[in-house]
Amino acid sequence: MGAPQKTYLHRGLAERDFERRFQLADYVVVTEANLVNGLLSIALKRELPEALKPRRIEIGAGTPLIEGQVQGKAEKAAKAA
Repeated sequence: MGAPQKTYLHRGLAERDFERRFQLADYVVVTEANLVNGLLSIALKRELPEALKPRRIEIGAGTPLIEGQVQGKAEKAAKAA
């Protein structure tokens, strides 16, 4: 009794041009593309405009009063007037 006969199916690559399209997310740009040994490598970079980048906002503390409350700038200006 011998080993069972194996059958292989071979599907070669088509020898015609092909095209594949991708929809990139907003603010993603292609920075580099290389084709080496039939392998396409694409480098992507996300570039956000300044208006969408997170920003740091300093929060100042008001002047403490005798009662332990904090007085803001608007209240100070109203009392000074």
